[in-house]
Amino acid sequence: MYSTDGGRHCPGCGQPQEQCSCADSQAVLGDGKVRVRRESKGRGGKVVTLVSGLPLTADGLRDVAKKLKQACGVGGAVKDGVIEIQGDQRDKVLQWLQGQGYDAKQAGG
Repeated sequence: MYSTDGGRHCPGCGQPQEQCSCADSQAVLGDGKVRVRRESKGRGGKVVTLVSGLPLTADGLRDVAKKLKQACGVGGAVKDGVIEIQGDQRDKVLQWLQGQGYDAKQAGG
């Protein structure tokens, strides 16, 4: 569900997703096939590196995103279970994820 005053809301408790208190917020979001790709479509020509498939909860994704942003020295966000890192950081992100034990692969060209 989407509301203009608070963004996405949890269908279970009706709270904004960041403040959700449901057990669903502890669900694993990724499928375990970690893919790192570069994308610029729909972003005004700006490039971002996307990391998808991490088998983590929403809290775990935010923690990994924070560490990735620090390792790359850039900004980023977590949206819909996908980590977005600003710029073309595929090599750094792949190296960091593989160092953490994830079987990460580069997707796309």
